[in-house]
Amino acid sequence: MNVSVEEGGPGEPDDSGGAGEAAPRPLSARSVVLSLLLGAHPPELAVKDLVRLVEPFGVGGSTLRAALSRMVAAGDLRRTDAVYSLSDRLMARQCRQDDAVRPGTRAWRGDWEMLLVTATGRGPAERAELRARLTALRLAELREGVWLRPANLDRALPDDLAEIVQFWTARPEGHPRELAERLWPLDDWAATARSLLAHVTDSHRPADRLAAFAAVVRHLITDPVLPPALLPADWPGEALRAAYAGYRRRLTGAAGGGDA
Repeated sequence: MNVSVEEGGPGEPDDSGGAGEAAPRPLSARSVVLSLLLGAHPPELAVKDLVRLVEPFGVGGSTLRAALSRMVAAGDLRRTDAVYSLSDRLMARQCRQDDAVRPGTRAWRGDWEMLLVTATGRGPAERAELRARLTALRLAELREGVWLRPANLDRALPDDLAEIVQFWTARPEGHPRELAERLWPLDDWAATARSLLAHVTDSHRPADRLAAFAAVVRHLITDPVLPPALLPADWPGEALRAAYAGYRRRLTGAAGGGDA
């Protein structure tokens, strides 16, 4: 079983602070449970395993059972006999998290993905939802309605986007690296990543480390995953992923009965 950490979602509590915080708050019982299930493939765990796994994070048996009941009632989890699994909504979130930690890339030959939003008459909520979707696809807005990114991701765009955007590949004018710096706050992202790396190194209690790596995952989700030629020197993205992978391996050992 792979064990992962929860990342915040729209309309849901975010117990660890924002991605830019290097000293996130401890996670709640709910977040500890979701962190474990989001990393499980398939995303399900028996109660007896959850009781053992959450104990190092300061979550007792009665607190766990109360949290599980609330999560089932809220639609976060499903229960089958003594086994809990993620709901469909949170399984989609697991896919986003997996992609953040292990994004698929391909060789970049200089082309950029470009999207032009063509739908009109849409309300503020619909526009905000579309912006969130395009941002999650690691696109950035050059100007209103025009989104782009280097064509180095090994992924297809969702079919339903064809109803509201035009898509093509091109090579924008100007220096690609200058364009990347205009589209993404790369220096700020790198500074936060280095702060998170320092924080996870200094965190020793299991609960503190889980909270710290929850912030790591949220920050990795915002990584634009640019080609190396467009990144600043000493980009810490891979170091952050390697730190998380090492933590996950240790937690996997704990899930098998070892120490976290």
